Amino acid sequence: MKYALLIYAAPELIDPQGRDAWLDYTKAAKDAGVLLAAERLTPTDTATTVRLRSGERLLTDGPFMETKEHLLGFFLIDVPDLDTALDWAARMPHAVHGTAEVRAVANDADLQALLG
Repeated sequence: MKYALLIYAAPELIDPQGRDAWLDYTKAAKDAGVLLAAERLTPTDTATTVRLRSGERLLTDGPFMETKEHLLGFFLIDVPDLDTALDWAARMPHAVHGTAEVRAVANDADLQALLG
């Protein structure tokens, strides 16, 4: 089953020295054969929020909501069950100061058929 591990943390708590821990984590997931994708996102001040109201496209620079923790990136894994996904989330280097949201990927056959 596929799970998205969404990485949230306060930007000021990001440790530039922690890069090696993330590379080690990524290698472990790849070596275990569970890693499907992983991406780091640019800072939230580079984001643009898009909303459609009464047929008009409204753009806002930056994130839509003010929060202390920001979405920083994600891992997409394929594991047998939720417990295994939770184990991988608990191993994430930022778990001591951030949050990992674990969400199952919906099995949408129509969407998958379009993606080929």
